[in-house]
Order: sequence, then structure tokens, then C-alpha cells
Amino acid sequence: MADTDKSLGEKLMGFFIKEDPNAQQSSPPGATPRPGQMPPTPTGPPVSSYSPRTSGATAAGTGSIDTKFVDHFASVLSKANLQGPDYFEFREILRNLSSLGLPEDKQFQAAWASFKAMAGTADPQTLAVAANQYLTALTADRDAFLKSVETAIQDRVGGLQAEQKKLQADNDAIGKQIAELQQRLGKNNERLAQIGGEVTEQSTKINQNRANFEATYTNFTEQIKADVAKIGSYLK
Repeated sequence: MADTDKSLGEKLMGFFIKEDPNAQQSSPPGATPRPGQMPPTPTGPPVSSYSPRTSGATAAGTGSIDTKFVDHFASVLSKANLQGPDYFEFREILRNLSSLGLPEDKQFQAAWASFKAMAGTADPQTLAVAANQYLTALTADRDAFLKSVETAIQDRVGGLQAEQKKLQADNDAIGKQIAELQQRLGKNNERLAQIGGEVTEQSTKINQNRANFEATYTNFTEQIKADVAKIGSYLK
């Protein structure tokens, strides 16, 4: 694989991602609505009206292929690049043959014949070796990404949840005090309500980003794995 990073991203899009001309771009999810204003502070002894949300990150929906991750994976694969023609040149030949209406096995065999002449090799296992090297690079990158996601959750959401618990404990103490502390209690309740919305918002953003990464990763790896299996089946 010998393309620059700039052109590589465009090639990878064509290699692994089939665009649907009828698909409509979905609207970005709206901002998480914040809870309404807290009810008026009662005239009796102050008590907290806030009910803490259950802990744990909010799961995002099913991920989708994200162009920023396509570019990211292009960079990862470029760094893992092998010298000379390899799996990606073979896959480009396959893509060019896809419009000829040949059976899949014939497409692979015809692509192999062209690639063999280009690369000067008679061993189809060289393709599997190259493809597996790229799989290894993608998997290692995914592991590092998931670690960074967990760190982000701890830093952003964990800090908010810690503040949430601290303020709620403070409210329990305030609830035992006299009326002049009611104003302080009301402010804490307002912040607690805001934190609930922020926890949901931050968790959703992080987990949606993770879901998009997983969907893009799965699209890459499943197609490479399928090609490896077909290389072993068709090119003997």
C-alpha cells in the first residue's frame, strides 16, 4: 500500500463502505432537556426535594459509521503499511471487478491473477498475512481507544456524580437546620437537578462516540475477516 494519508482515507471509504444513495442524513440528536425549575421552598423545616439518579453511564444507541473514524483508521493502517503491493491493492482490484457480474469465486481468482502479476508472488497467503497485520493494528488501536473512553467517563461523569453525592449529603444536614438555611438548600437542589441533566448528556455523548467507533471498527474488521476466509477458500 503506497498511497498518502490524504488519498488513503478516500480509498478506504470505497473499499469498506458502500454508500446508500437513498439514505437520508439523520438529524443530530437534540440536547438533553434539563429538568424544570425546582418547586418553591416549603415554609416548614427545609428538606431536599432532589432524588438522585441511579449511577452508571447512559448507554448510547446503535453506532453508525463515522467519517472521522474512517480518517482515523486510515492513519492507523498507513502506519502499519507494508512495502510494495499488498492486501489493499488486491482489494482495489476486487472492487474494480465487482461491476462485471462475475461469481464471487471468479472475482477473487481474477483479482489474484492480476495481483500476482503486479506483486510477483505466487503465494496467496501473502494476502492473508498482510490483512491479518492490518487487523492486528486496528484491534490494538481499538483497545487503546476503549481505555481512553473509560478514562473520559471517570473524569467527566465520575466528577459530576461525586459532586452529586456530596451535595445531597450536604442537603441532608441542611434539612435538620432552621429556616435561614432554606436559601442555601434551594441553591443546592437547583445544582443537583442540573447535574442530573449533565450526567445524562455527557454519558450519551461519550457512549455514542464509542458506539460509532465500534460500528466503524466492525465494518472494517468483518470485511477484512471475510476476505481472509475467502482468500483461504478460493485461492489455493
